[in-house]
Amino acid sequence: MDLNPESLARHELIGLDVLVENSSNSSQIGLKAQVVDETRNTFLLETKAKVLRLAKRNTSLIFALPDGQNVRVNGSILISQPENRISKRMQRTRWKL
Repeated sequence: MDLNPESLARHELIGLDVLVENSSNSSQIGLKAQVVDETRNTFLLETKAKVLRLAKRNTSLIFALPDGQNVRVNGSILISQPENRISKRMQRTRWKL
């Protein structure tokens, strides 16, 4: 399955660039980073200066796909162990910005 806006939530997210559009932690809003690891409830993000953990809940993220498309995702949709999220059926949603 190709990585596209509709299938993003069912793919491996490690390695993708991400922008934190909104977060319950206001100091993380506007953060640009790369996903380096993922757990059920968090992403581990690497910026030029540091590595930090970002909660998925109450977060809005914009992922940059390899083909140049940007995709806005509500972090709550991604709450799941990555290996389980990749195999479960997702509701069809419009993801593209």
